[in-house]
Amino acid sequence: MLTMQVTLQLPDEIASQLGGEKEIPRRVLEAVALEGYRAGQLSRGQISELLGLSFADTEEFLSKHQAYLHYSLEDLEADRATLDRILAAK
Repeated sequence: MLTMQVTLQLPDEIASQLGGEKEIPRRVLEAVALEGYRAGQLSRGQISELLGLSFADTEEFLSKHQAYLHYSLEDLEADRATLDRILAAK
C-alpha cells in the first residue's frame, strides 16, 4: 500500500495549544477522516482502516464527532421497496 506523507508548519504557540508534537499528527488525521466521511468521500470502513479502529470504536468516534450515517429519505424508501420485494417473493 502506498502512503502519502504531509508536512505542516505551525507556529510553536499554536502547536502547543493543539497538544504538541505527539497529539497533532493524530488530530490532523482524525480531522481529515471526519471531513472525508462528512463529504461522502470516505466510508466507515475506510475511517476504521485509516485510524486503526475496530468497528465499535469507529462508531463511537463518528458519533462523538456527530458524523452520522449518510442515510436519506430516498435511501429509506429504496430499502423499504427492496424489503417489500423480498417479503413478497416468500
